Amino acid sequence: MKSVSLAFVGALAVVACAGAVSAAPTAGADSLGYVINVTLKGGYNFPNAEAAVGYGYSLCDRIKAGEPYPALAASIRQQFRTDEYGASYLLSQATGELCPAQIWALRQSAGGYVPQP
Repeated sequence: MKSVSLAFVGALAVVACAGAVSAAPTAGADSLGYVINVTLKGGYNFPNAEAAVGYGYSLCDRIKAGEPYPALAASIRQQFRTDEYGASYLLSQATGELCPAQIWALRQSAGGYVPQP
């Protein structure tokens, strides 16, 4: 438990000190909230907070470019070897915390989506 706490504190420090990650944040973006949520859930194994935020912004960019929910979820499941819940959670956290303006686009692209077994 102590190592998890130290990793969490380290992630917070990196985000707090970095301020702006390589991707330009959007209005309303909460990269600290995103890092906390995806780090505490576990399973994604990002090497550091900056990598986690960078990946989240890459999801935002893919949504903005029109990539549909099924393709996004499939790539997350494959890359992180996670289940449907893990893919959905990461997408939800990215849009909710990093690019809330893309929530509607993500929801529209998920219309009629049937989770994979």
